[in-house]
Amino acid sequence: MSEFASPLPPALQQIQWNIQVRDFLAFAVSHEYVSHAYLFVGPAGSGKTEAALALAQCIVCPCGGDGTCQECQRVAHGTHPDVQVMQPESATGYLVSQARELTAQAAMTPVRAQRKVYILHEAGKLGGVAANALLKTIEEPPSDVVFILIARSVDQLLPTIASRCQQVFFHVASEQDACALIQSQTAADAVDARIALSIAQTPSKAAELLSSSKRWEARTLAIHTLAQLAQLDDWDILLAAQTFVEAAGISLIKKSSKKENSTLTEEEKERIAIRKEYLSTSAIHRLGEADKREQTAQARSGIMEMLAALSSVFRDVLLRSEGVGQDIVNSDVADVVEQLASACGTEGVFAALDALNHAADDLSHNVTPQLAIEAMLLRIKEALICPPRSR
Repeated sequence: MSEFASPLPPALQQIQWNIQVRDFLAFAVSHEYVSHAYLFVGPAGSGKTEAALALAQCIVCPCGGDGTCQECQRVAHGTHPDVQVMQPESATGYLVSQARELTAQAAMTPVRAQRKVYILHEAGKLGGVAANALLKTIEEPPSDVVFILIARSVDQLLPTIASRCQQVFFHVASEQDACALIQSQTAADAVDARIALSIAQTPSKAAELLSSSKRWEARTLAIHTLAQLAQLDDWDILLAAQTFVEAAGISLIKKSSKKENSTLTEEEKERIAIRKEYLSTSAIHRLGEADKREQTAQARSGIMEMLAALSSVFRDVLLRSEGVGQDIVNSDVADVVEQLASACGTEGVFAALDALNHAADDLSHNVTPQLAIEAMLLRIKEALICPPRSR
């Protein structure tokens, strides 16, 4: 039994395999020892984001995180006005304006709860002037504010920031345990659970992927495009790139940004009403711009998911090219894996993986998705029809 064993709030039950972390947070919540600032540290897929949202539910929930009340549901859906989830808005990191806006918001009274929570993803990209702008707030935060910074390594952060936070370390579950958890949460079989985990990295995100037929169909489309790529001419590739991007959700940006009031959900209407009541016109405008950036980021994340699906396939291709007897992950498309392995060989696989990484880098630097995918498909086609080893 953990030294921190305490009554476990239902919201924290989603922390499945980092048991010490779960019990530590449960102790903090039940004994009202919640710190003003946490630094959640661990590799991708270790459940840091899920734990941050679970802790946020415990903090803003009047019942201490029952997981089912309106407040907890708002946190889960990303609509709670007192829980802000932030991402770097620049390819190089957090903007100074983001840090200053956060500092200004932190000084305001909570809208619905007793406290406010700020979750900062990729906290390692909080550097320079932006970090200095936020440092004083983290050093001497308002009593009703909790910061949760998320990073892969403590070394990514400035020491002045890291030293002000209570550090909580996460580890990744084994593939077997993670797949078992995915299967317990979905109707997926072992094959699909393993595929989804290879794409999404965490069990919770893998379960979300499996629950979305549209996202699963996007994976199928991406792999189908890959299988046909060597036979496509340049014009076909441009059309394939457009289909690829649309399937990933880019086309939803304009639709969602032009919603009429009559088509808004009740949750969206209430969110707008809260903003109008509590925020200035300039603050509402800034939040509107942030919403647009978030929509763009979500659409880009759809493309990144498809790139992850293709990377998973090419890792299987590499196993076959090298003659490794290990079971492939994407066994549902074993014929495509064998086809690609015979077409491009080991050097071609590395060239294709490099093209995928290059596309991901382009997207992170705000290159137009259509152009990034076109360039990627052309590079992969070259690797398929003219592998580097034969040039």
